[in-house]
Amino acid sequence: MSEPEAAGDNVNNEENNPPESKTENKNEEEQPEPPKEMKAVVLAGFGGLKSVKVMNKPQPAVGEGEILIRVKACGLNFLDVMVRQGVIDSPPKTPFILGFECAGEVEGVGEGVTDVKVGDRVAALTEYKAWAELVSVPAKYVYSLPQGMEFQNAASMLMNYVVAYILVFDIGNIRSGQSVLVHSAGGGVGQAISQLCKTVSDVTLIGTASKHKHESIKDSFAHLLDHGVDYVQEIKKLSPEGVDIVLDCLYGDDANKGYNLLKPLGRYILYGSGNIVTGETKSFFSLAKSWWQVDKINPMKLFDENRSVSGFQLRHLLYQQGAHEYVRGVVNKVFKMWENGHIKPVVDSTWAFEDVPEAMQKLHDRKNVGKIILDPNMEPKPKPKLQTKGSKDKDKEKEKDGKAVGETAAGESTDAEKENKEGDSSAPSSAN
Repeated sequence: MSEPEAAGDNVNNEENNPPESKTENKNEEEQPEPPKEMKAVVLAGFGGLKSVKVMNKPQPAVGEGEILIRVKACGLNFLDVMVRQGVIDSPPKTPFILGFECAGEVEGVGEGVTDVKVGDRVAALTEYKAWAELVSVPAKYVYSLPQGMEFQNAASMLMNYVVAYILVFDIGNIRSGQSVLVHSAGGGVGQAISQLCKTVSDVTLIGTASKHKHESIKDSFAHLLDHGVDYVQEIKKLSPEGVDIVLDCLYGDDANKGYNLLKPLGRYILYGSGNIVTGETKSFFSLAKSWWQVDKINPMKLFDENRSVSGFQLRHLLYQQGAHEYVRGVVNKVFKMWENGHIKPVVDSTWAFEDVPEAMQKLHDRKNVGKIILDPNMEPKPKPKLQTKGSKDKDKEKEKDGKAVGETAAGESTDAEKENKEGDSSAPSSAN
């Protein structure tokens, strides 16, 4: 074959099997890397504990005016239980990352943020998304930690003590010589209210809590009552004229009882609705019952009886009503009280992300004393080994084999002992 023909064959071969073009190589090089992922606690759907999942989610990017936080500790609140059941107003569509408060280190700062730098230690109040390894939060909801405050203390203080401070001082306007009734006295907010009230002289604290908590919190309250009994009559025995302030996180029938316990010029303050949560999932009966049990109060009734009724919800105040500067001022006051040794957060327990369902159940059952903390870096509890019928049968066989071996060993030792005894009897006895 001539050289031109060979050259032509080579051209044809190149056309039929062209080498990878430079454009294709360039496109491969320009393909974006997959987004980095993080561990997060996600609500897959409203309902029971099985709807709470630990999943890998894309790491958030820090936007303008935002702060990216590497989360070290998160707070678990009763609000999170209500979110899981779907009994709060305007919840986001599932799936979404749970959690309303966290503490950690600043990992990134968005454009326009000047008062925080990378590496700073901060806490944040978030509108969801706090239960993750990373969270990006608008700077107006982020607060620098005092020197020496641990992340767990920050997460246990932030929401609970801000709520308690506003209830006690800004709405309740508590003064020396007054009396205060506090429901859920063993919870995180209840313990915070107790500590803050004790910064005012001669305040009588009456708390209701489950009987099993009384021993743990007996030093926090002047009088502790079992919420399951007729606590109204018990309070009337202690103070026939009533109390000055009622701090109610339960709602339902407790709202009527609280209002009727007020002295003249007394103040009833609602800051929660725990009574609507009865089972693991949402109960329309409990919702209707709580609403139906509450008397409708006419302003003229308040006028005639010289009583006040008010409510407080931190989330609405912060995210819907724009009071972030006011809340920042309260956070600063709370942190200053901690620095001065006037308050100390009570931590009930710390849990891994993987164990959040169990932690939620503990909170739902009102078995905690103080705050429940979540730690994204904590190792989960070891899970019990799953046993099947086959594995149980094998275990029984092993037990039988073990017993048989034990019996044989015991029999052998008995024979040896017999031989020794026979040897001893045949040997001459020693002279006395």
